[in-house]
Amino acid sequence: MHVAVYLPLLLSVVAPLGARPLAERCEPRLATWLLTASSLILGAATTVSLGLLAVAGLIRVPQLAALGHWSAHTAQHDDPTQLSVSLLAGLLLAGAAVMAARMLWRRARSLAAAAWEAACMPARDGLVVTENDAPDAFALPGLPGRVVVSTGMLHALDESEHDILLAHERAHLTAHHYAFVALAQLGAAANPLLRPLAVAVTYTIERWADENAAASTGDRRRVARTVGKAALAAHRAPTLSRMAGAALGIFGIRGHRGRLASAGPVPRRVAALLAPPLRRHPVLTAATAAVLAAAALAAAEAAHDFHLLLATVGVS
Repeated sequence: MHVAVYLPLLLSVVAPLGARPLAERCEPRLATWLLTASSLILGAATTVSLGLLAVAGLIRVPQLAALGHWSAHTAQHDDPTQLSVSLLAGLLLAGAAVMAARMLWRRARSLAAAAWEAACMPARDGLVVTENDAPDAFALPGLPGRVVVSTGMLHALDESEHDILLAHERAHLTAHHYAFVALAQLGAAANPLLRPLAVAVTYTIERWADENAAASTGDRRRVARTVGKAALAAHRAPTLSRMAGAALGIFGIRGHRGRLASAGPVPRRVAALLAPPLRRHPVLTAATAAVLAAAALAAAEAAHDFHLLLATVGVS
């Protein structure tokens, strides 16, 4: 436990540096899976590490050790963890638990509200057209989900671009992109250092939907033009009200539209569509798998070492 317990914490500092290269160089579907898995596994591994460090400090306190029939003296001798480190780990663990619980509650509420709203919407083939001059389009998860498009968005695009828009939004529902976003954000809630991974997932799911639209139409340049036109039209007008954290649109998740439409992700998506399709990147995939395996094994090794420590101090 001397070294292994700290390795997941170190990897959670280093891993986010690879978020953007992975999102930019790897095929979007694979990138989404890798980024989501990274956020979840590293978030879980760092939580385990913090928990072990915190409990290791508790058994060094004589009053608490007596409750569990542990030897505080033996624990202090056999475990080099400083009490100050254990206290800090305990505080961080408590904060992570609160943030993760809050995120799960808010996500569950937003998904339930989205599902209820989707069920109440009259739809034809899953499509809901709203009478609103503000250009907007988004996928609303539910059982079944709905693609919601405003008349303002339909007027901003021509007929061929309507098909591209619908293909993009339906890809969000078919591939359950909202689940990837939720899981990545859960890992980032447990460990804020992993937030770049969650942000990258919001980009790669859009790229994934873009590539699905390009595959269905066979015209990457037209898809690129549609993405640009839709983002520009929406940037010039207020959007419809969406369910916070649940709806996915051609500009991204709710709350990020202005940033996505004006700088960074949308131009990057257009540039990617104008270039040849990305393929799987063996080096990045292998590197990501190695990091995740190291984090998981280190957490397991630290847990095993802690079990041995408990056996040493009087608990089998």
